[in-house]
Amino acid sequence: MTLGWLGIVRLGLVQMAIGSVVVLTTSTLNRVMAVELALPAALPGLLVGLHYAVQLSRPEWGRRSDAGGRRTPWILRGMAALAAGGTLAALAVALMAWSTGPGVVLAALAFALIGAGAGAAGTSMLALLASAVAPQRRAAAATITWLMMIAGIALTAGGVGAMLEPYSHARLVTVVAVATSAAFLLSALAVRGLERAPARPDPAQARPSLPLVLRQIWAEPPARRFTIFVFVSMVAYFMQELILEPYAGHVFGFSPGRSTTLAGMQNGGVFAGMVTVGIAVSGFRLGSLRLWTVGGCLASAAALIAVAAMGAQGPGAPLAPAVVALGFANGVFAVSAIGSMMQLVGEGRQGRDGARMGVWGAAQAVAAGVGGFAGAALVDLARLALPTPSAYGLVFLLEAALFLVAARLAMAAVAQARPAPVPAPLVPGE
Repeated sequence: MTLGWLGIVRLGLVQMAIGSVVVLTTSTLNRVMAVELALPAALPGLLVGLHYAVQLSRPEWGRRSDAGGRRTPWILRGMAALAAGGTLAALAVALMAWSTGPGVVLAALAFALIGAGAGAAGTSMLALLASAVAPQRRAAAATITWLMMIAGIALTAGGVGAMLEPYSHARLVTVVAVATSAAFLLSALAVRGLERAPARPDPAQARPSLPLVLRQIWAEPPARRFTIFVFVSMVAYFMQELILEPYAGHVFGFSPGRSTTLAGMQNGGVFAGMVTVGIAVSGFRLGSLRLWTVGGCLASAAALIAVAAMGAQGPGAPLAPAVVALGFANGVFAVSAIGSMMQLVGEGRQGRDGARMGVWGAAQAVAAGVGGFAGAALVDLARLALPTPSAYGLVFLLEAALFLVAARLAMAAVAQARPAPVPAPLVPGE
């Protein structure tokens, strides 16, 4: 089976649905726990870290995809778990307002479901994308699907932010339940009939064990270098994820709806950054993937310094433009790295594309968990000794330093990645 552009867009709808559910847990629910419920920022950091820890199963999903069989059922099961986890997480936050202990227990179950669902659906979708898309279309396909994910995140954050006003816990549960149900239905419709014939594994071939597959991939220098780059850059990328909205609430007086809208604006900037790189590299051949990746890391560091500086001004400071600039720089870095990933996924031992994608996904998941928790915990610790604006600013500056390290690593990690080819026109029904 070879997917045309319409099939790629349909898989992009799955990626969009995944992003729309995850953004609710990492932005809206995180902010409510930290600000409205006045719980330590480390709590949502631990919960989000749990959901990323569960995604260490990603290489296993990739290994199973490599061994054959239909991937659509794994996508649907993953999306069902993701939607259920998102709704349970909203219920858990509402329960915390009445009884913190039971609410935290329910939240732990919910975030574990979210991690399992995102890992199963996301890795299966990427494995299908990598195996069913022609090599010359892979980089463009990755850009399309990630742009759609960012669009889903931005639209969901903006729409949910508007629907949450005036805020109440009951309204939160209702809005999140509707959003997660819509995400599952969108995914089900997107993959319906996409795999026209089941892919059957060859019974004569023994399925290699996961430890063997991981050793083989780690022995490949390009895969190993790229894994290290992914880990460091994603720690930097996710350190601000759990503290940006509380920062807007604590320092600038933003309401829950307004801070959620701010997250939507940030992801709008990410979308614009991705489009810019796609047009520049694929359309006009301006620069290499390595150049754009390094530039995105450096620009992200500069934007974080600007966000940190806003804290000294407090309410009334132009926080939104700085956050949009941060999003734009993050988008430039992210789509360049994704293009490199789609080019590198086929380099090395054959029959390991899905597992290789799973290794990079697991590195991202671990880094996201470490980065999210570290950012939140460091803010809690810094606030014990520093004024709140300075505490947040210190963490943003640390994140900027990590982006500088990531820029250096990118010089070697993506050196072999070729620019994405110019995509063919989108032909309806292809």
